[in-house]
Amino acid sequence: MTKEVRNLAAIAVIVVLIGILGYFLYNQSSQKPVPADNDLTEALVREDSPVLGPQNAKVTIVEFLDPECESCAEFAPAIKRVMKEFEGNTRLVVRYMPFHRNSRVAASYLEAAGEQGKYWEMMDKMFENQDQWGEIHGPGPHPVRPEPVSLFEKWAAELGLDIEQLTASSKEKKHMEKVDRDFADGRKLGVRGTPTLYVNGRKLLRLDEDSLRSLVAAEMKK
Repeated sequence: MTKEVRNLAAIAVIVVLIGILGYFLYNQSSQKPVPADNDLTEALVREDSPVLGPQNAKVTIVEFLDPECESCAEFAPAIKRVMKEFEGNTRLVVRYMPFHRNSRVAASYLEAAGEQGKYWEMMDKMFENQDQWGEIHGPGPHPVRPEPVSLFEKWAAELGLDIEQLTASSKEKKHMEKVDRDFADGRKLGVRGTPTLYVNGRKLLRLDEDSLRSLVAAEMKK
């Protein structure tokens, strides 16, 4: 073996070792749990937070989301697929981080729909039709759009909800107080964008389906 070949082999070994170390460090950091502080632990899940899945699930996914956030709508199917794969062992908890113009009123209509047992169906409607009511980005001119409330009530009617009850509930102060509390909790945890997810208290650092699946699978093995 020539000196040049030996040098190349040594470099290859070093590159592989660096790659392994980097992978190890990433996995360690991606599973860094929320510090064991009572205030921070409480900030993850509140008793009145919307929950999908069994209460005794082994894995709890907490999502800080904005109903008007495009990335939240895009990532929603990935969360559903992962929960379906681990069906019966996962639950999803929703927390609100209202960063967009219409997100607070959207959250109030979600909560009002939830009082009639259609929270998740209403969320699906909002996400699936987000291009009709969500904030438009980029240069104008932008088309004139209806007020989101009229669309929310239209979709609620399609779901068979009592519109008069829904409208009255959506205006109640308690919903805005809940949104404000969630936003404060998110800030306390360091949430700066949506969606931000935690799996059994461990923050998901890379927002993709495989990373979420891997973190859920790791928690399932414990």
